[in-house]
Amino acid sequence: MRAYTSAAVLLLVIFGGISAYLYRQYSLMSTMDFSPGPITVTAATAEVTQWENVLSAIGTIRAVRGVELSTESSGEVVAVDVRSGDHVQQGDLLITLNSRVEEASRENQRASLELARLLFERDQQLIKQKSIPQSQYDRSKADLERAVAQLAETEARLDEKRIQAPFAGTVGIVHVRVGNYLEPGDAITTLQDLSQLEIDFNVPARYYPLLKAGQAVSVRVNAFPNRVFEATLQAIDAKVDADTSNLLLRAGLEPGTHLLPGMFAQLKIALGDPDARVTLPETAVTYSLQGNTVYVLEQTDEGLTAIPRVVQTGDNRKSRVAILGGLAAGERVVTSGQNKLYSGASVRVDDAVRLEGL
Repeated sequence: MRAYTSAAVLLLVIFGGISAYLYRQYSLMSTMDFSPGPITVTAATAEVTQWENVLSAIGTIRAVRGVELSTESSGEVVAVDVRSGDHVQQGDLLITLNSRVEEASRENQRASLELARLLFERDQQLIKQKSIPQSQYDRSKADLERAVAQLAETEARLDEKRIQAPFAGTVGIVHVRVGNYLEPGDAITTLQDLSQLEIDFNVPARYYPLLKAGQAVSVRVNAFPNRVFEATLQAIDAKVDADTSNLLLRAGLEPGTHLLPGMFAQLKIALGDPDARVTLPETAVTYSLQGNTVYVLEQTDEGLTAIPRVVQTGDNRKSRVAILGGLAAGERVVTSGQNKLYSGASVRVDDAVRLEGL
């Protein structure tokens, strides 16, 4: 019995010690703070900025007079009278097609026309003398008119064999060579009058009351990133596109820009005096289909907390975005680190830290 009693006492001491140790540890852990620490973010203050009342758009430059030259008639190319990049005048011969058949037909019809004219002149004298019936005179007159029309038709077909410049301009890359056989509609080259350029572009129809012909338009292109080209709003379309609710506009570029048709252009139209707008850095706004959100910093007894707020955004300019509603000037918002935040999250602002991935 003594051995059993000693073992029981020993086990009681061991388990009692373990229980005391665990109780002490649990007591210490219950007094510890396991709440997450503050999240490091950067912040900025919403500022009032004089925001230029400018309408931005994109468009493509094109020549006022510019065409893709092709042929209306089929035939073999017998002469190429122009080189790629040449400047030509209106009426200059560019391409000649084989026209031997049409030329032979023209000679035949010239002879027929001469004969018809002689017969008509003879019958014209005889009808005055009443030596022939009126029907013979009418037939001679009709034969003459038919011969004139047939010769004119052949002349027109011959003109189709000679491709001429419809206006003065610069020739593009010539796609045909002597010996090529062309079908109607085959591309030959492009002809562009580079002295007069214009831009067609679309803007939302809600801006229609603010637009009028003669407004100044500034134009930028990727080929000349440091230059701003001047243009003038020339025309406003008479209807709104029902599918897109956009309005088509046309602006004319000032001469001497040295730009090319087909260049992509960024346009800005000054609509009036600058407005005072609340603005933020672009990185402060999180865009989503549910709404554009910013995290506003609020001071509480525990420190700074981040509260999400839906805002209405406007234009983006120079890495800043205009806030049209939902935020007042002077409020501080998070500009980086939003991916770690949640509503009511505790934050620490350190603008000297560049967060990973930004």
